[in-house]
Amino acid sequence: MNLPVNWKILLIDDDEDIRDVMEIILKDAGYSVVCAPDGYTGLMLTTREEPQIVITDIKMPGLNGLEVLEKIKKLKPETEVIITTGFGDIEKAVKALQYDASDFISKPIDDDALHTALKRAMKRYVDKKQLSDYTTLLENENLKTSSELVKSVNFQSSLIENSMDGILGCNENDIIVTYNRSMEKLLGYPKALVLKKMKVMSFFKPHRFLKLKQDLSGSDFGGKNRLFVYETSMLSVEQKDIPVQVSGFILSQETVPNSMVLFISDLRDLRTLEQEVTDQAKLLHREKMVSLGRLASSMVHEINNPLSGILNYIRLMIRISKKYSDIGSERGLSMKSGLKSGMEPDLTQARLQDRLQERFNKFNSYLEIIEAETQRCSDLVSGLLKFSRKTKLEQTSIDVAELIQHSLLLCRHKLELSNIIIQEKYDTDVPHICGDFNQLEQCMINLIFNAIDAMANGGRLEIKTGFDSKENLVFIAIKDNGKGISKDDINFIFEPFFTTKNEGYGVGLGLSLTYGIIEKHKGTIVVESTLEKGSEFVIKLPPKQSGV
Repeated sequence: MNLPVNWKILLIDDDEDIRDVMEIILKDAGYSVVCAPDGYTGLMLTTREEPQIVITDIKMPGLNGLEVLEKIKKLKPETEVIITTGFGDIEKAVKALQYDASDFISKPIDDDALHTALKRAMKRYVDKKQLSDYTTLLENENLKTSSELVKSVNFQSSLIENSMDGILGCNENDIIVTYNRSMEKLLGYPKALVLKKMKVMSFFKPHRFLKLKQDLSGSDFGGKNRLFVYETSMLSVEQKDIPVQVSGFILSQETVPNSMVLFISDLRDLRTLEQEVTDQAKLLHREKMVSLGRLASSMVHEINNPLSGILNYIRLMIRISKKYSDIGSERGLSMKSGLKSGMEPDLTQARLQDRLQERFNKFNSYLEIIEAETQRCSDLVSGLLKFSRKTKLEQTSIDVAELIQHSLLLCRHKLELSNIIIQEKYDTDVPHICGDFNQLEQCMINLIFNAIDAMANGGRLEIKTGFDSKENLVFIAIKDNGKGISKDDINFIFEPFFTTKNEGYGVGLGLSLTYGIIEKHKGTIVVESTLEKGSEFVIKLPPKQSGV
């Protein structure tokens, strides 16, 4: 059996800087490295270079990491794939594990995490290679009795015992003849109780075992008499369901038609991770709903003001409209009166026209006010809907001044009710940034609401923008003169669920969510604070690149 002496790794990432850094790290560790800037190139290199391990980013233009993983597993199932993921991609990472990725690591990539993932991938690769060779041996040898199967299994006992996956083998009578240490750990049954004494069906509920046998005999899960990435549940010694992923085969020799070998992976950690992702999504949604509720309550008053103005101006316009008919009657009377008094008809006509023009001008000015106030209501409602709507990430060119002004529009009434003065200072030379407007607006609103909560008795909110040419970064500074943050708390404010607020003001995810969004936009957020003097949050983001 030939095991790889030189490990070759294919690195797929559309970010050239990340590729360069990781290539240096991997080469320094003694690996042979091949790089690809996209998924299509990565697939071509997988076929040509035959790497044992592929490290791919999950979010790339063209073919994304999940598609690359799926295609690699079809082309070369033995290849191990490690997924790298940024903030917000955890659900996809869970899906990647379901597609048989060996591991996933979060960006920015930690050296220790990378090397741990590589060790796991190499162990899986070696185990699979040995098991593949062993499977070929079993299928090619003309095994005449189940005892020969037992002898072959014993020959590979060291390999089987040390496999990370559980290995379960049975003879033609479904009696278990292979049961390794990982199976003991998974199910809790000691080997002495199982080997040559128990049947495979003992570890499954009847309907699940029947379905497993049917699917194993079919061709829907990897081919005739084979299973690949098949999910089911097994029963532990306490008769509890354990979710597992099964790969396996039925020996095709006529003399042992029912003998089978199953390779079993524990999915409990994966299910726990899936639940954590679901719970996190619910909490993030709850945090957003709290913000949305606060915005909505403020918005009722904000919309009520222009509506009251619109109603008053419509009433004035109705009065003016009624007077038009009065002026018409007045015009006829004035003409007669003017003639009787000897007044020139043209002079009377001129006076009436002046009065009509004056009222017409008022009429127009009221219409303009109504139009502006109606547009204001429309903008408020549109902004609220945009904030509440679940949207896909959209990278667009963003003017930071427009971003802040739109965020303030949604919060302005709350600021006024809280007796907070707003001071805005926008640098006109600030370049645009590239990002998701809706998510960045959520960051601004979170920070503005934090400032409002910190200034319970009113105060001053300063917002300014600028461009640091030395760092080549756009910055947004949001400063309040509120109660400030203690030294004990300031190191934890970006941690999930950490909050110093009273109940009803969120679950402590606002700043954590903000931190994650800014990090995903390749930016930073820092805070400086002094108790009883206030806090300043500074966001720095890279400017939009030319051509993007």
